[in-house]
Amino acid sequence: MEIRPVPYDHPDAVKLDAEVQAEYDIRYGDGGDATPMDPADFRPPNGVYLIAYDESGVPVASGGWRAQDANDEGNRDGDAELKRMYVIEQMRGRGLARRILAALEEDARAAGRVRMVLETGTKQPEAIALYASSGYEPCEKFGYYRFHEDSRCYAKAL
Repeated sequence: MEIRPVPYDHPDAVKLDAEVQAEYDIRYGDGGDATPMDPADFRPPNGVYLIAYDESGVPVASGGWRAQDANDEGNRDGDAELKRMYVIEQMRGRGLARRILAALEEDARAAGRVRMVLETGTKQPEAIALYASSGYEPCEKFGYYRFHEDSRCYAKAL
């Protein structure tokens, strides 16, 4: 398995993003995540987007972080917001999400970010379990979905 940084608008990233959006739509019935996303948000040093490739060069998992500072959506100065964590169904249960998460945390720490934050939902229990087992704790709601009942927000000091 090889994990490497790619632009958020790279064709492999676009492909995996479409898959995760389809899964969100199945789980929540809302057409997918409507959070505004700009490929520039994931350009170092203000973020990074990672894709894991299998031994055949097939993209199988993704995740990124983008810098956030105090804003009217509830972020704090020094936040790194985790986005688009996803593992294709046939590769789940192999620790890929945990490996990508660790790489993203290290990158955000090296970029001077002090807290990793994320928003997920009640219909993603495996995501909640991953974050809880990785040291994330519930925090005040932030971001696009902060007023939605199914939204759950977590944070971890970097």
